[in-house]
Amino acid sequence: MRLHGHIGRKDALRDSGGDSLQAEFSSGIRALLIFVTVAVVSGLVLIAAEQRPALSQSVKLVTVDVNIVGQGYRISKLTGSSVTNEKSEKIGTIDDFVVARNRSLFAVLQVGGFLGMGGHLVAVPYESLVIDDEGRAVQLPGASKDELKKLPEIKYRG
Repeated sequence: MRLHGHIGRKDALRDSGGDSLQAEFSSGIRALLIFVTVAVVSGLVLIAAEQRPALSQSVKLVTVDVNIVGQGYRISKLTGSSVTNEKSEKIGTIDDFVVARNRSLFAVLQVGGFLGMGGHLVAVPYESLVIDDEGRAVQLPGASKDELKKLPEIKYRG
């Protein structure tokens, strides 16, 4: 039985034993193809079944009094405002506002410097500021420029 010279040819199968070898060979390939097809389809079904929303969450909406919100202070308008103490001495400028991870609000004041350069940045709790009704005058009672310069300087992340 010499198959090596006729590999892949029908007459080699016929020469070596007839149709039974060809039938075994064909049924083996057919079984392999069926197995591979079932495996691929099963894998695709599993992949499709595993796709879920990342983490669905519900958002609870709360109705707010828009009149109260409308009478509030816009952060964009307060930023850059001069800050004085109760003696009307300018002690700094509002550089920014920061919401801490615990949701506390802080005003970042620039103390000293010139035209926004070289100042010392310090954070004070927002509640410590006194703001007039129009949002034009911002006061930090009991503070002085020297006392603010002694506070640790804040460094913004990235």
